[in-house]
Amino acid sequence: FRATFIIHTKVMQPLKFNKVYHQLMQQLFPWQQHYARQLATACSSSSSNSSTFRFADLETELTKEPQTRPSSVDSLVFGTQFSDHMLVARHTGPTGWSRPRIEPIRCLPLHPATKALHYALECFEGLKGYWGVDDRVRLFRPLENMKRLRASAERATLASFDPGELLDCLRQLVRTDLAWVPRSQEGALYIRPAMIASEPRIAIGPAEETTLFIITGPVGPYYPTGFKPVTLLADPEFARAWPGGAGRSKMGSNYGPTCRIQLLAAEQGCQQVLWLFGPEHRITEVGTMNVFLFWRCPSSGRPQLVTPALTEDLILPGITRSSVLELARQWGDWEVIERNVTMPEVADAIQSGRLLEMFGCGTACVVNPVGAIRYQGQLLQVPTMSEGAPVTMRFFKALTDIQYGRIPQHPWADIVA
Repeated sequence: FRATFIIHTKVMQPLKFNKVYHQLMQQLFPWQQHYARQLATACSSSSSNSSTFRFADLETELTKEPQTRPSSVDSLVFGTQFSDHMLVARHTGPTGWSRPRIEPIRCLPLHPATKALHYALECFEGLKGYWGVDDRVRLFRPLENMKRLRASAERATLASFDPGELLDCLRQLVRTDLAWVPRSQEGALYIRPAMIASEPRIAIGPAEETTLFIITGPVGPYYPTGFKPVTLLADPEFARAWPGGAGRSKMGSNYGPTCRIQLLAAEQGCQQVLWLFGPEHRITEVGTMNVFLFWRCPSSGRPQLVTPALTEDLILPGITRSSVLELARQWGDWEVIERNVTMPEVADAIQSGRLLEMFGCGTACVVNPVGAIRYQGQLLQVPTMSEGAPVTMRFFKALTDIQYGRIPQHPWADIVA
């Protein structure tokens, strides 16, 4: 008991219990003192090494062969061009986290038996860096992405970390490749943090080694020819997530299986899938986006902004989703509701003329208007663009004004350079 208490006071509370530690040590036999010191030292070392990497330990190796940067955002294809550098950190059980490194972008050394390749133990994030009207570079609520990455990593049994330390490292990576941020309010620097179980072991089980990396690359406008409403396939035969699953985590295993359904949607003239769940056909997400409906309440006729609630692990807690909700509540112009919504409700709102607008939202597009839904043999027309989508466009303008610095010193804007 005394040895255990000594380890606790030495490792967990070294300042508060320093006096108690020495008093207890004096009550032990010499061999017990030696044993307790060894355990305390080992635990202290393990605790400091494995808990997180530190920005203060960041190492940088600059590329000697810089790539040619694109001259215009108009020619960029999303996710195909990458900046000169990447951030890498590795974690193993015995030693904990390595020092984080910024280094020239290169292929990762992965054994064919790498666990992530076989059992999908991985997770990722997506955010952007924006060159503002004031020549400052901003990130949009990046700490929320870091927190969500840690939550996804926990779900995938990957190593934990301090979100603030990772954010500091990410900021430095953006500064290192600052020249890659498009100097245009039509483009941005896409930032992709990811984590994988990197041990070479063909055996299902928790991750034993974790590799964390961040890559970046310039992207052009999501709507190069202007806003285009999408048509959705709503087919209850397919589900993206289920209660108790990992739908609220940002993991590749949530997205890979949707690609086949996306092809089926395209065959029916649809650009995205409206994911339904359960016998009541609850709507959950649109493609890889959260979904919002702007309609009039059937009983009072008052305007409402409605989005599916984050319940039962079905829906990703999007940062853009959270931002839309916060803005709507700040404006106070409509009733803002988070609740389960069914596809029959949506169909009724369309047929009765109560549904005014519908849109998806996410990092890539900000907002994406919905123009029609193919459901149970019918093509339901959504009148989002009939009046120019004033609500959807209001959110688009509010969010991009923050991102590109047209609203200076906004708390959601994280200025990195």
